[in-house]
Amino acid sequence: MLKKLDLYIIKKFLGSFAMTLGLFTIIIVVFDIGEKIDDFVEKEAPFIEVLRDYYLNFVPFLLNLFSPIFVFISVIFFTSKLASKSEIVAILSGGVSYLRLLRPYMIAAFVIAIFSFSLNAWIIPRADKKRVEFENKYTRDLSLNHKRNIKRQIKPGVVMTLQNYNYLDSFGYRIELEQFEDGALKSRLFGDKLDWNHETNSWRISNYRIREFLPDGTEKLTRGVALDTMVEFDPEDFFRKQEDVQSFNMNELNRYIELEKMRGTTDLFFYQTEKQRRYASPFSMLVLTFIGVCVSSIKSRQGVGWSLARGVLISFAYLFIIQFFTSFGTSGTMHPAVAVWIPNIMFSGVAYLLYRNTQK
Repeated sequence: MLKKLDLYIIKKFLGSFAMTLGLFTIIIVVFDIGEKIDDFVEKEAPFIEVLRDYYLNFVPFLLNLFSPIFVFISVIFFTSKLASKSEIVAILSGGVSYLRLLRPYMIAAFVIAIFSFSLNAWIIPRADKKRVEFENKYTRDLSLNHKRNIKRQIKPGVVMTLQNYNYLDSFGYRIELEQFEDGALKSRLFGDKLDWNHETNSWRISNYRIREFLPDGTEKLTRGVALDTMVEFDPEDFFRKQEDVQSFNMNELNRYIELEKMRGTTDLFFYQTEKQRRYASPFSMLVLTFIGVCVSSIKSRQGVGWSLARGVLISFAYLFIIQFFTSFGTSGTMHPAVAVWIPNIMFSGVAYLLYRNTQK
């Protein structure tokens, strides 16, 4: 049962969190407009599209990304105010244990964490697809959407080599498809040109030659002018930016991870790290909330400013450690799960030490 004390603290917590989000939303929008205003004007992006398709989708993603820090700052801010007014002293003097005092904090943090995970896993990916479409249309330099010397396994046993491909006109040149079975080369297809056939919704290979290696050791050569084939090749996979991973919901992210495993690309570690981050970020809210209460619940002569200063220092330390270990996860130097969860484990230890030494 929630008591009046629980409802009071939860109300203060969520109110401070909402205020923090509002302030940072203004800051984010102002700085981002200053950075992208030239692109908006140059590409003549309509104001309604800038607001609806870009900022209404971009700002929630960015706020949710840093929500653990916003939760921590909110806890530091309003708990320091409670302590400065001797409200924490009164609560503890009334017979409420320190762990009991922490309960409403953890309840509010848990609610925010669940909501944050839902945003990360399902809601933000749906909205982020519109942001990516807007950026492709108005802010990204599509002249760079040209790849050379592409070589990937597009499905088990089939390796595709493409000399160059232009994403803007969907044309590729010098394609080669090699099919292997039990480690042995079974066939090899060569083509001068590859383009998307809108009539059949398939890829068309022009001026093709197919060499089949038969079991008796002989070869069969087939030539043709055009061949419509279902090449399992999605050009967006080669031109997708890593930050666009936010447009994947959890099911799409899991499928893409399996696809990258099959291809054997180094991007696999980045996507595995992103998956683990979506689980670790909500948990970090609980840890940082615990730390925030322990840091700011003691009445200090320096007032709220001193508690906020310590909170900002811890926030920067937390961000630095996360970035440090995440780089190991995305590069494959360390297992992504280990790299993502180490900061939470470290700060859980810090939370325990602070709790042990906090005046109760």
